[in-house]
Amino acid sequence: MHVNRRQFLRKSIGAALGGASLYSAFGSLRLMAATLNTQTAAALGGYKALVCVFLFGGNDSFNSIVPTSGPALTDYLAARGALAQTAGLHALTPQAGGGPGNYALHPGMPELASLFNAGKAAVVANVGSLLYPITAAQYQAGSVASPPQLFSHQDQAMQWQTSRPDDANALGWGGRIADLLHAGNSGQVPMSITLSGNNSFERGAVVTPYGMDPNGVGRMSYHDDGDECWIAGSCSDYGAETQALNRAAYEALIAPGTQTNALERAFASANARSIDIYNQIDSALGDPPLWSTPFPADNDLAAQLQMVARLIGIRNALGMSRQIYFVSTGNYDTHTDQLANQEWNLSQLSQALKAFHDATVQLGVDNDVTTFTASDFGRSLAVNASGTDHGWGGHHFVLGGAVQGGRFYGAMPSLKADNNPDDTGWGQIIPTTAVDQYAATLARWLGVDAGGIGDIFPNLGRFASSDLGFMG
Repeated sequence: MHVNRRQFLRKSIGAALGGASLYSAFGSLRLMAATLNTQTAAALGGYKALVCVFLFGGNDSFNSIVPTSGPALTDYLAARGALAQTAGLHALTPQAGGGPGNYALHPGMPELASLFNAGKAAVVANVGSLLYPITAAQYQAGSVASPPQLFSHQDQAMQWQTSRPDDANALGWGGRIADLLHAGNSGQVPMSITLSGNNSFERGAVVTPYGMDPNGVGRMSYHDDGDECWIAGSCSDYGAETQALNRAAYEALIAPGTQTNALERAFASANARSIDIYNQIDSALGDPPLWSTPFPADNDLAAQLQMVARLIGIRNALGMSRQIYFVSTGNYDTHTDQLANQEWNLSQLSQALKAFHDATVQLGVDNDVTTFTASDFGRSLAVNASGTDHGWGGHHFVLGGAVQGGRFYGAMPSLKADNNPDDTGWGQIIPTTAVDQYAATLARWLGVDAGGIGDIFPNLGRFASSDLGFMG
């Protein structure tokens, strides 16, 4: 049997490590990931970036994308009752052969509807975390394994971000991609950047995400002048002389070759690297451009995406060939007052995505940047007073110049309130598209080769299609 270099290394190092999981979160496996990283800048070519927009709380996509006619509308109205969205919808007009023509977006999403109708955005239907394809009968009988801790915010958000319901210690699928592709970048700045704090999605064995604030790189007290505070506290606590002494002590602490144990060396290395990255980004950012479509004010997601656009604008100065970004927004756990909450949430989302897409056009990278949504889970089709409960499958959006837009991908589920073939039996819609399929389609576009796809998504072969086609 022929075994390629990647397979040989994976098997050999795996055996040496006692059979530990390839993508265990433990740092002892960093050598394996680094050794397997064979995709260089020359092999990748050009520039590409993925931007994950995570909607924390579980977006109710059945009120985000709404049927407007036929049996689907009849079923929707019966299932949703007073929560049904019927007025002010924005019609979606799929391209020829691009799916059903009787759906519209929520009243708060005119910008996203315009992107879909212009062929710049697509809908990926009924996506969720899965171990295997599963039907309602199989789920109810327990004859096919389903992900553990279904309908739990923490567990389902983690499973979406790792694509590994079978491994609670799994690295993020974005992090695993970065581990394979980061050698394509020539600079020191990590391939993964988060504008929204720590996340499972970007956690890698080799690449540690770099965290930033939407306003820019956080000011480092290490660089403060004598008339400002060097560390937390009031400026009256520290004079210029004291700060100079503190700075000298800090520089001595992290100076190469002066540490006596591994923990000290790790601390010094991490801090020195952080300072170098800070200096590079801070000096390259400069003033923000005058955007052709202004990013909306009082919109935290828009602020995050604006900083992503600015960072993409300095990609060459930072030596970036591939990048992965993480941004997020919350308030999607709509157990009550869903109509009012969704109006705000989806308006903010739509406006932020449109401004960001227009910024990529202005920067000349709209074909090189793909933005996609993710969320803990969809919500229940059944109504709970003025809101909905935790669900499973849900619809998502992908946008960018390289997206085969104006189309629906995957199968839109039944919205029947009773005898629904896609229902768990308690109002949660069973996904028919796996996170693995959604993620693998994006990973291929970013440049992961066939061997890498198999390494990153070991469960992918359980599903009928490994590429959903929305990236061409």
